[in-house]
Amino acid sequence: MSTRRRFLAGALALGLPSRAMAQAIQGDDGLYREPWFLESFLDLPDDLKSAREHGKRLAILWELKGCPFCKQIHLVNFADPATSAFIRERFEILQLNFIGSREVTDFDGQILPEKAFAEKYGIRSTPTIQFFPVEETALAGKTPQQREVLRVRGYVPPEEFRRTFAFVAERADERTTLQDYLRSPEAAQRG
Repeated sequence: MSTRRRFLAGALALGLPSRAMAQAIQGDDGLYREPWFLESFLDLPDDLKSAREHGKRLAILWELKGCPFCKQIHLVNFADPATSAFIRERFEILQLNFIGSREVTDFDGQILPEKAFAEKYGIRSTPTIQFFPVEETALAGKTPQQREVLRVRGYVPPEEFRRTFAFVAERADERTTLQDYLRSPEAAQRG
């Protein structure tokens, strides 16, 4: 390979991460954050209501400092303009720290630090994404895990990631499973 081609290949390789990093910002807590994530007082009933009023769904993204797959979500999945635009238009994403101490008001009114809130919902690993129903009435009388429409554990490759968000946005959970949805030819054209 010529010196010029090596230089161009190296410049291109260096430019790719910086393009992705232009969106994701690493906070003091060590978590990467997208500028379009929900700024919240961590009052979930209010966040759910606000999301609904804006025609969106509420999702909680659990992350942990030093988690390589959490970083990957930001540097790969959210770095894709089509994916991030699709999600931004349809979801309010609330980022929580798996071992954090900020106080969160749960749907049942209980106030807990992030870490205890994660325990209450059985969050065991990062990244984890919890998707919630549109209406508060769908939460009434349910245990914490039953309040979720869907939970995604671990890193999901970009195409499946986008289609998983499409599954929730379309309320496809009311008629099929995520696995069947992802296998369908129509799902490949969505998201």
